[in-house]
Amino acid sequence: MQNQLILLGTQGCHLCDDAEHLLQALNLPYQSLDIMDDEKLLQRYEISIPILLYSASGGVHELCWPFSAEMISHWLATQV
Repeated sequence: MQNQLILLGTQGCHLCDDAEHLLQALNLPYQSLDIMDDEKLLQRYEISIPILLYSASGGVHELCWPFSAEMISHWLATQV
């Protein structure tokens, strides 16, 4: 399984936009998932977005908002 960074959010969420800008500033490849498109994600993360998920062979790890570019970098470094 390939390592993958996923940003959970939804349209119109300014915090999700902020999180996306952080990932772009770090030049990190990521996939965006809109929680409104998945009932299970909506139920679990409705009031918690944005959330970063790091999917690797060891499982899925979450980083909850608020986070900074420095926090993202440190978090990813500890996932290796």
